[in-house]
Amino acid sequence: MSGAGGGRGCGSRVPQRAPWNLVAATAALCLVSATSVWTAGAAPMSREEKQKLGNQVLEMFDHAYGNYMEHAYPADELMPLTCRGRVRGQEPSRGDVDDALGKFSLTLIDSLDTLVVLNKTKEFEDAVRKVLRDVNLDNDVVVSVFETNIRVLGGLLGGHSLAIMLKEKGEYMQWYNDELLQMAKQLGYKLLPAFNTTSGLPYPRINLKFGIRKPEARTGTETDTCTACAGTLILEFAALSRFTGATIFEEYARKALDFLWEKRQRSSNLVGVTINIHTGDWVRKDSGVGAGIDSYYEYLLKAYVLLGDDSFLERFNTHYDAIMRYISQPPLLLDVHIHKPMLNARTWMDALLAFFPGLQVLKGDIRPAIETHEMLYQVIKKHNFLPEAFTTDFRVHWAQHPLRPEFAESTYFLYKATGDPYYLEVGKTLIENLNKYARVPCGFAAMKDVRTGSHEDRMDSFFLAEMFKYLYLLFADKEDIIFDIEDYIFTTEAHLLPLWLSTTNQSISKKNTTSDYTELDDSNFDWTCPNTQILFPNDPLYAQSIREPLKNVVDKSCPRGIIRVEESFRSGAKPPLRARDFMATNPEHLEILKKMGVSLIHLKDGRVQLVQHAIQAASSIDAEDGLRFMQEMIELSSQQQKEQQLPPRAVQIVSHPFFGRVVLTAGPAQFGLDLSKHKETRGFVASSKPYNGCSELTNPEAVMGKIALIQRGQCMFAEKARNIQNAGAIGGIVIDDNEGSSSDTAPLFQMAGDGKDTDDIKIPMLFLFSKEGSIILDAIREYEEVEVLLSDKAKDRDPDMENEEQPSSENDFQNQSAEQMASGSQEVDLVDEESPEEGSSNSHPDSSPADRDSAAGGPPSEQNSHPTGSPEPTRLDGECTDLDNQLEQQSDTEEDSNPNVSWGKKVQPIDSILADWNEDIEAFEMMEKDEL
Repeated sequence: MSGAGGGRGCGSRVPQRAPWNLVAATAALCLVSATSVWTAGAAPMSREEKQKLGNQVLEMFDHAYGNYMEHAYPADELMPLTCRGRVRGQEPSRGDVDDALGKFSLTLIDSLDTLVVLNKTKEFEDAVRKVLRDVNLDNDVVVSVFETNIRVLGGLLGGHSLAIMLKEKGEYMQWYNDELLQMAKQLGYKLLPAFNTTSGLPYPRINLKFGIRKPEARTGTETDTCTACAGTLILEFAALSRFTGATIFEEYARKALDFLWEKRQRSSNLVGVTINIHTGDWVRKDSGVGAGIDSYYEYLLKAYVLLGDDSFLERFNTHYDAIMRYISQPPLLLDVHIHKPMLNARTWMDALLAFFPGLQVLKGDIRPAIETHEMLYQVIKKHNFLPEAFTTDFRVHWAQHPLRPEFAESTYFLYKATGDPYYLEVGKTLIENLNKYARVPCGFAAMKDVRTGSHEDRMDSFFLAEMFKYLYLLFADKEDIIFDIEDYIFTTEAHLLPLWLSTTNQSISKKNTTSDYTELDDSNFDWTCPNTQILFPNDPLYAQSIREPLKNVVDKSCPRGIIRVEESFRSGAKPPLRARDFMATNPEHLEILKKMGVSLIHLKDGRVQLVQHAIQAASSIDAEDGLRFMQEMIELSSQQQKEQQLPPRAVQIVSHPFFGRVVLTAGPAQFGLDLSKHKETRGFVASSKPYNGCSELTNPEAVMGKIALIQRGQCMFAEKARNIQNAGAIGGIVIDDNEGSSSDTAPLFQMAGDGKDTDDIKIPMLFLFSKEGSIILDAIREYEEVEVLLSDKAKDRDPDMENEEQPSSENDFQNQSAEQMASGSQEVDLVDEESPEEGSSNSHPDSSPADRDSAAGGPPSEQNSHPTGSPEPTRLDGECTDLDNQLEQQSDTEEDSNPNVSWGKKVQPIDSILADWNEDIEAFEMMEKDEL
């Protein structure tokens, strides 16, 4: 959740003695001139079409906000599949994600200033009255300091900023007397105890009622926090101080920023992802611009814009130089180690970095912004949404998409900077995808898996706070907005703070006297607004010329992360050995390993162990190559574990009133029709008798030509399949007999055969947990005739059916009961449901992207490896070898009543090399401790 401010903050530099309103004016002029430029690569969008798309955004917001108010308020968030509110403690815990929920009507507060931006002033006035009447900030609940600051404190301050603006206009909010500001001040004081640490970095969580460390607080024992968590406070806290005159808030936020700056790695000028709040030691030493760090960089630049303090710009420019030197590998942004910045920390990227092109626009560095944005857009065009994480060769790493707004934000700012109508077309695509794939009768549902189109019962507050704001502003002309957006800066949650705060209640010293600054050559940085004559040098096709080489980067790309290898090819040097190419029988490869300090140890049991001694490498460069090789082995094994799984299947309800909107994620079977190779199966559902399907069916006429529903248990899966097939069923759905089971809490597994030849089973079979299965059963009870589609991924909705329901039936949908709208599809991990550790780990979409790269013990100069296998080598001559073609499926037999099913794809072993990988994986995840 990163934001960028209303066309401000393009890196203006004026004499420090100049009044800050001159700085703001200069920044505004910079963007005005930029918006007059547009490239000829895309046809201009007519005023009528822009208005049509803007009105579509308004309707979409009404759909989301109206359903929240009708079905969820005063709960924090809407659960759009089951049409009810999400209340902390009343739903299964989702871990850290729930720390944003404080029983304070989160979505309403987060949406306040969006209502004004969308010209819904009457609704805004009603919403403010509801907040003042209903919201309680004194709840006994532990919340995230970071999330509460950006969403709730920021929401209250943004609401206050626009409330006083409307009051000054004289038509609305005439009764308003700073009530939202008083609530913000109350909340600010509740957050202050979190800063009671020796470093000044705040605890990551606090109890709204009891604070920190008291027994009843149930928090205060944490030792670590993320860099963004501690470094994304200055805008809201400084604004609160400037609004109220209480300087303590800005002082605490500045102290936290000062400490992070002091703890940067001095040789690389990078910061890590997590830091110990007591000692200041870096806990995770990887560095990037995505999750865990993102908004720290954003707030340094925006603090300069809002507060006029040059020290924040100096810090940002120092960090930005390091980012472009080490992390930026256009069009990619790859994490590196702070002590070894030439060494990539991973070969995948997370979706939160999509904010960075927008920040680069504010900095005035347009070219890399265009490049990265275009790469992200190509990923979106392939998957409809940006996966939560994806690899450097653009495979899905984490398949979730919680309707994040960062890409829309960058699209808006690139359009503001270039005026290129291409970005209007990008915004149009975002609108179409949201309506086509995420819209459900009770709002918009997050995507559980972008590959299958399955949904998650979740609509985060930031979707209303940010997504609709940026999309509306993208298509709006100046006269469409009732106030001047250029007078405000956006926070990371897209809340609006007025720029006049820079000259109000300035009691804080602007120059930091405790930090040493690196002596910087001004020529390294842009101290003026970007000059459009330089950005677009007499070339109307400038932006298009940057985008064009990236048009096929996703579909025709070999694995990336090899950029430096390609550079070495061009220079004539031989590239370092890659893990994918390694062959233990190749003497040349063994010699290269030796040069890198990596040796092969043959164990007594026939296994071979890889060990790296950095001090035995021929040179420091070779040692670094060796570290990279060992890391690639880790990544390769992790990737192979993921590829060993068959992808999940989808059960899509296509009959009235669902029309394909409800998609349930299902587990596959080792037998029957393979939906990934054959056309989907569509039909009405019917329950079999007996329900367990373990004997000849007594109601064959009921299931003839239909998809049979059967219950798990009492016999083998294959036996059930044969019985319903003999009765004439065209497919089968097995529903778990464990009442209340859900893919929320249990990983999905593949249904095994019975140890016999199952070639006689010709129909498709899918598995649903109890919660997902109950969606279909409830639909049968309500509508009797329920038609579903069994497929490898969700299909586009039936346009004829869609036409029947739109637009007159929209209100009917909203008025249906929760049972009618229910959809419990959840993300699945295709592993043994009782032994998930035997499959791939289940990574939460909102956890920091590198949580699985945590350090473990081990000598700093050694790296040990027991990999399980090595694939056939991948050529670097421009041909891409797909690992999927190197895998073969292995099926094991298991009884239906026993969930311990071992299944998956295994890599063919080469000379028994790299065996028993998992035994030592923790030992060499410590590679960041290896100081060369």
